[in-house]
Amino acid sequence: MSKTVAELMTTNPSSVSRQATAGDVAKIMLEEDVGSVPVADDGYLVGIVTDRDITLRVVAAGRDPNATTAEEIATPDPHYASPDESVDDAYERMAIWRIRRLPVVEGDRLVGMLAQADMVHELKDKKAGQLVDEISQPGQVPFRGNHRESGIT
Repeated sequence: MSKTVAELMTTNPSSVSRQATAGDVAKIMLEEDVGSVPVADDGYLVGIVTDRDITLRVVAAGRDPNATTAEEIATPDPHYASPDESVDDAYERMAIWRIRRLPVVEGDRLVGMLAQADMVHELKDKKAGQLVDEISQPGQVPFRGNHRESGIT
């Protein structure tokens, strides 16, 4: 039987409000050695900012990181996992959508983060290698919305 997301996720992840600056988000990424930070309103997940978002939407666009808000650069309504779903299901979704990190939501509240790195340690070597390979494939990513809207459960 597969482990659950709750068994592998990082609990109580740092998050930022919509009004936080890209500079604030980058500082959290540096201090916590993470590649993404959820955007939450009163614990409710509304988006996610990745290191790539900051690179492309702020730095490459010539924007001021201390004047650009998280809301302006975040991916709204990101895919997420629930704590009680299996790691195998989360693995499948991450591979299909080519994403490296999944916020974990219970009810309406952000309760954790599940990263590719968390799963690599758990999955057998062959499956872990497949995950890294599938997520890293170039190409177009399908519709971005939460997994429940996309029909993936």
